[in-house]
Amino acid sequence: MPDDTQSTTQKMIAALWQRNQPQVLRRLALLDQAATGPLTATLQQEAAATAHKLAGSLGMFGFHEGTRVARELEQLLETDSPDPTNLKALTTALREALFPTNING
Repeated sequence: MPDDTQSTTQKMIAALWQRNQPQVLRRLALLDQAATGPLTATLQQEAAATAHKLAGSLGMFGFHEGTRVARELEQLLETDSPDPTNLKALTTALREALFPTNING
């Protein structure tokens, strides 16, 4: 019985992830925009809020590395002048944590 419950829960979480992917992709696009500049004060605030939302929600889907990277992005975006190279690297790392590329094709 517990295996059935766990399987059902995993299926529900997977279905929820599928439904939320478009929103996650929009959030990643905003972070990409912030990473490629120019980074206005408004965009920086929006990107920090977006990273905060991702950090708060990704763990529910099992993306613990994504949560860690999103938190790091949020902290970087809350500084007075975020390093653009670090911002781009973290944004890329977040995308890779959520949607890993298959090197073998």
